[in-house]
Amino acid sequence: MVVVVVRVLIVSCMCAAFIIYIVEFLLGVSNHAAEVNKKVMLIAFSTKLCELERGKSDVHKGAQMTQEAMAQLVANTILQGSDAMYGRFLDVTSGAQERFEQQEWKSVQLALKTRIHFYDHHVGLVSQQLRAMLGKEHTTRSFLMAVKAAYIKLLDDYPRYDIAESFFNSVYCRIFEHRNIRRDKLFVQSAQGGRIPKYPTPLLRRFQSQAGIYATLERMLDSTPFTLPWRDRAGDIKRITQILQARFGPQLTMSFTLEMVRQPFFRNKGAYLIGRLDMANQRRPLVLPLAISEQGELYIDACITDSDDVSIVFGFARSYFMVYAPVPAALVDFLNQLMPNKTPAELYTAIGCQKHGKTELYREFLHHLDNSDDLFDIAPGVKGMVMSVFTLPSYGFVFKIIKDKFAPQKQMTHAQVREKYRLVKEHDRVGRMADTQEYRNFIFPRDRFSDTLIDELLEVAPSCITVTDSEVRIRHLYMERRMIPLNIYLEQATPESITQAVQEYGDALKELAAANIFAGDMLFKNFGVSRHNRVIFYDYDEIAYLTDVNFRRIPPPRYPEDELAAEPWYSVGENDVFPEEFRTFLLVNRAVAEEFDRLHPALFDAAYWQKLQSQVKAGYFHDVRPYSDNNCLKPTTMSVKPA
Repeated sequence: MVVVVVRVLIVSCMCAAFIIYIVEFLLGVSNHAAEVNKKVMLIAFSTKLCELERGKSDVHKGAQMTQEAMAQLVANTILQGSDAMYGRFLDVTSGAQERFEQQEWKSVQLALKTRIHFYDHHVGLVSQQLRAMLGKEHTTRSFLMAVKAAYIKLLDDYPRYDIAESFFNSVYCRIFEHRNIRRDKLFVQSAQGGRIPKYPTPLLRRFQSQAGIYATLERMLDSTPFTLPWRDRAGDIKRITQILQARFGPQLTMSFTLEMVRQPFFRNKGAYLIGRLDMANQRRPLVLPLAISEQGELYIDACITDSDDVSIVFGFARSYFMVYAPVPAALVDFLNQLMPNKTPAELYTAIGCQKHGKTELYREFLHHLDNSDDLFDIAPGVKGMVMSVFTLPSYGFVFKIIKDKFAPQKQMTHAQVREKYRLVKEHDRVGRMADTQEYRNFIFPRDRFSDTLIDELLEVAPSCITVTDSEVRIRHLYMERRMIPLNIYLEQATPESITQAVQEYGDALKELAAANIFAGDMLFKNFGVSRHNRVIFYDYDEIAYLTDVNFRRIPPPRYPEDELAAEPWYSVGENDVFPEEFRTFLLVNRAVAEEFDRLHPALFDAAYWQKLQSQVKAGYFHDVRPYSDNNCLKPTTMSVKPA
């Protein structure tokens, strides 16, 4: 009888899987993803059904078989969902070169947003499927542990075990609505011991020096997949050769090896060839950014060989790369050799596997917690009116929670705040907005929290905080890279540092505006200074699309008394912004004011912002290089083709 019931369940699930497959096919799911769905959701289920048929003769034995088979079926279903998700991920990624060469910049942004959504979409599909399969009898600890054990066996020699483990965690949390979370039931740590799986084809192309660096670079460029004509390939190779000879000198006259990742990296309006020089006495990264001229010709824009400079290219404030990586663990391992200061969490996130980056970040946090003894405390700086921020002084990230009640001047809801953070996740961050990772039911050890912090959290967000003798549970939080608040940095800065910080702050506002983002609350406290001395925006509750803002000049007063009145003599709409007013709340420090007037006077002019709006509305995509002019081959004019 038990076997019969299970057979009915499985047949029902087969029908559900077939319906999902048909719906996704009609919605335009790519052939690769559809094939994955068809094979893994239909054939595998029928196979399991046959296995159950063989166990019908002995009811008791059949019951045992049923639980074992059911656990195996659940494990298969989750892994198949992970495969389907990553298949669609690769499908979108594989179109990056065509979008780049066709200069379809609007499609570039849409593809990024679409790819980000795949993960949660497939977690939802699999969770719905499993809810239909499983009853309450299949939520016991023994059954859940059997599912995990079956899943671990499936991951032996599986190339994307890293992504699959994170997907398992996400499905589990979705089904149990982030309750019943226990470490033994999830992959809090990897069951694979950090093994590096093999690529289906070699990850790298290797070029041995034979006739010098010029000839080696020439052979390397011959192997790239680009179809556009080159503007001046020989000239680019010559300039790179001169740069490398100046930086490394005699080492390039000896035998050396050039190793390059086979697949180009794509982001925004650029492509990147990424690899390293293996010389006699050292290894150095080699990153060659490519761009397209106004004439539609390809050229190499820069030559980057410093690990810190490469790290900036892969920075946490930039959009995710598109790079075809069927085995992301192998690619991350290589990138980590180029950028040893980057963690696996940062690198997985940089190549678009941000959900597994979230898993790795949590693992890195647990490791840090086990190897430190300082206390969590309120973050330094001005307290926010919407978010409360705390930190562990020895740790490189801060923790942000949404307060239960906002300051009166903040007219918004919790859902609207979360939507702002989602917007930043999906938008082009142009190196000026910090990425975040979102967690639910995050557990901290109680003995690592200061009493001051506990009191603060219970005061501002009691609905979000649960405190016991052993733990602090926070229902919802964001983790974000820790930086020095710009207002604190300016208070302590030398005159030279003030000049640099003001230049960076103004550049940040301009670059965000070029990407159709207006910061809203532009106070220095809402910006941070990174370890590379870049100014990054990190407070998003008032962020808006630039094109939604109405920039105005303040009309002249009607009478002398108008300027002394408590209320303005002119009407102010909901989206009205008066750039002239920026001086009042930004330029309190005289040294800062002088530098601001010298470096960025246009920011106080409504006409300047209106001009930027016109460019965005016309479909122009500005170029924001993630590297300095010092690395550029020569000044160039890059394409600003309308969408």
